[in-house]
Amino acid sequence: MATPSYDPDKGDPRARLLELAEARGASLSSLSNLIGRNSSYLQQFIRKGSPKKLEEGDRRKLAEFFGVSEGELGAESVGVEEKSYTKASNLRDDDFIAVPRLPVMVSAGPGQFAAGETPFDNFGFSGRWLRDNGLDPKMLSAVSVEGDSMEPLLRAGDEVLVDRTPRPLRDGVYVVRLGDTLMIKRVAQPGAGRLTLLSQNLTYPPVEVALDEVEVIGRVVWKSGRI
Repeated sequence: MATPSYDPDKGDPRARLLELAEARGASLSSLSNLIGRNSSYLQQFIRKGSPKKLEEGDRRKLAEFFGVSEGELGAESVGVEEKSYTKASNLRDDDFIAVPRLPVMVSAGPGQFAAGETPFDNFGFSGRWLRDNGLDPKMLSAVSVEGDSMEPLLRAGDEVLVDRTPRPLRDGVYVVRLGDTLMIKRVAQPGAGRLTLLSQNLTYPPVEVALDEVEVIGRVVWKSGRI
């Protein structure tokens, strides 16, 4: 079913959400994960109208992420002026934080990922969303994915947010450097002093390495990609 263009007078929250997602370059599946739902939740909401409207908590998180009023996503007016995240007078300095997008490709070839890399653009993230997820903006960078080794989780052209904050290593998806190759892999620890680098695409075999053979750049904490 085709979704109509957003009309402010009619206030179609499904069309507005799709418009915001496309403008930000955020996939519906990643936004569903952001609000703690299964990956197809917002796709069903937009394409099939199920659920008929967003729950209050989901709507609030999405409004904060995009920096719009909840009314644009279906909140009903109750006769009190709703807080608008688009009004400069209501914005704090940390409401929106620019996270640098680096000209770096990961997953299928050599590359660089250094603090001195010059950003070519940035993503604007809600400061509250970053804080709620325990993320320090100074330790975040966005890089692009290439290759098919992490499909279907990550596809070529997706961009990922990498948290370089030093933390104890735990199972998860990381950007790592092995020799001269920069890659994105799911990392597991099979035993002391060893790491296993796993591809989501099962045609790629696991790679087991010694801990001192690999440099862990940072953990992947968010993804964005076209539908």
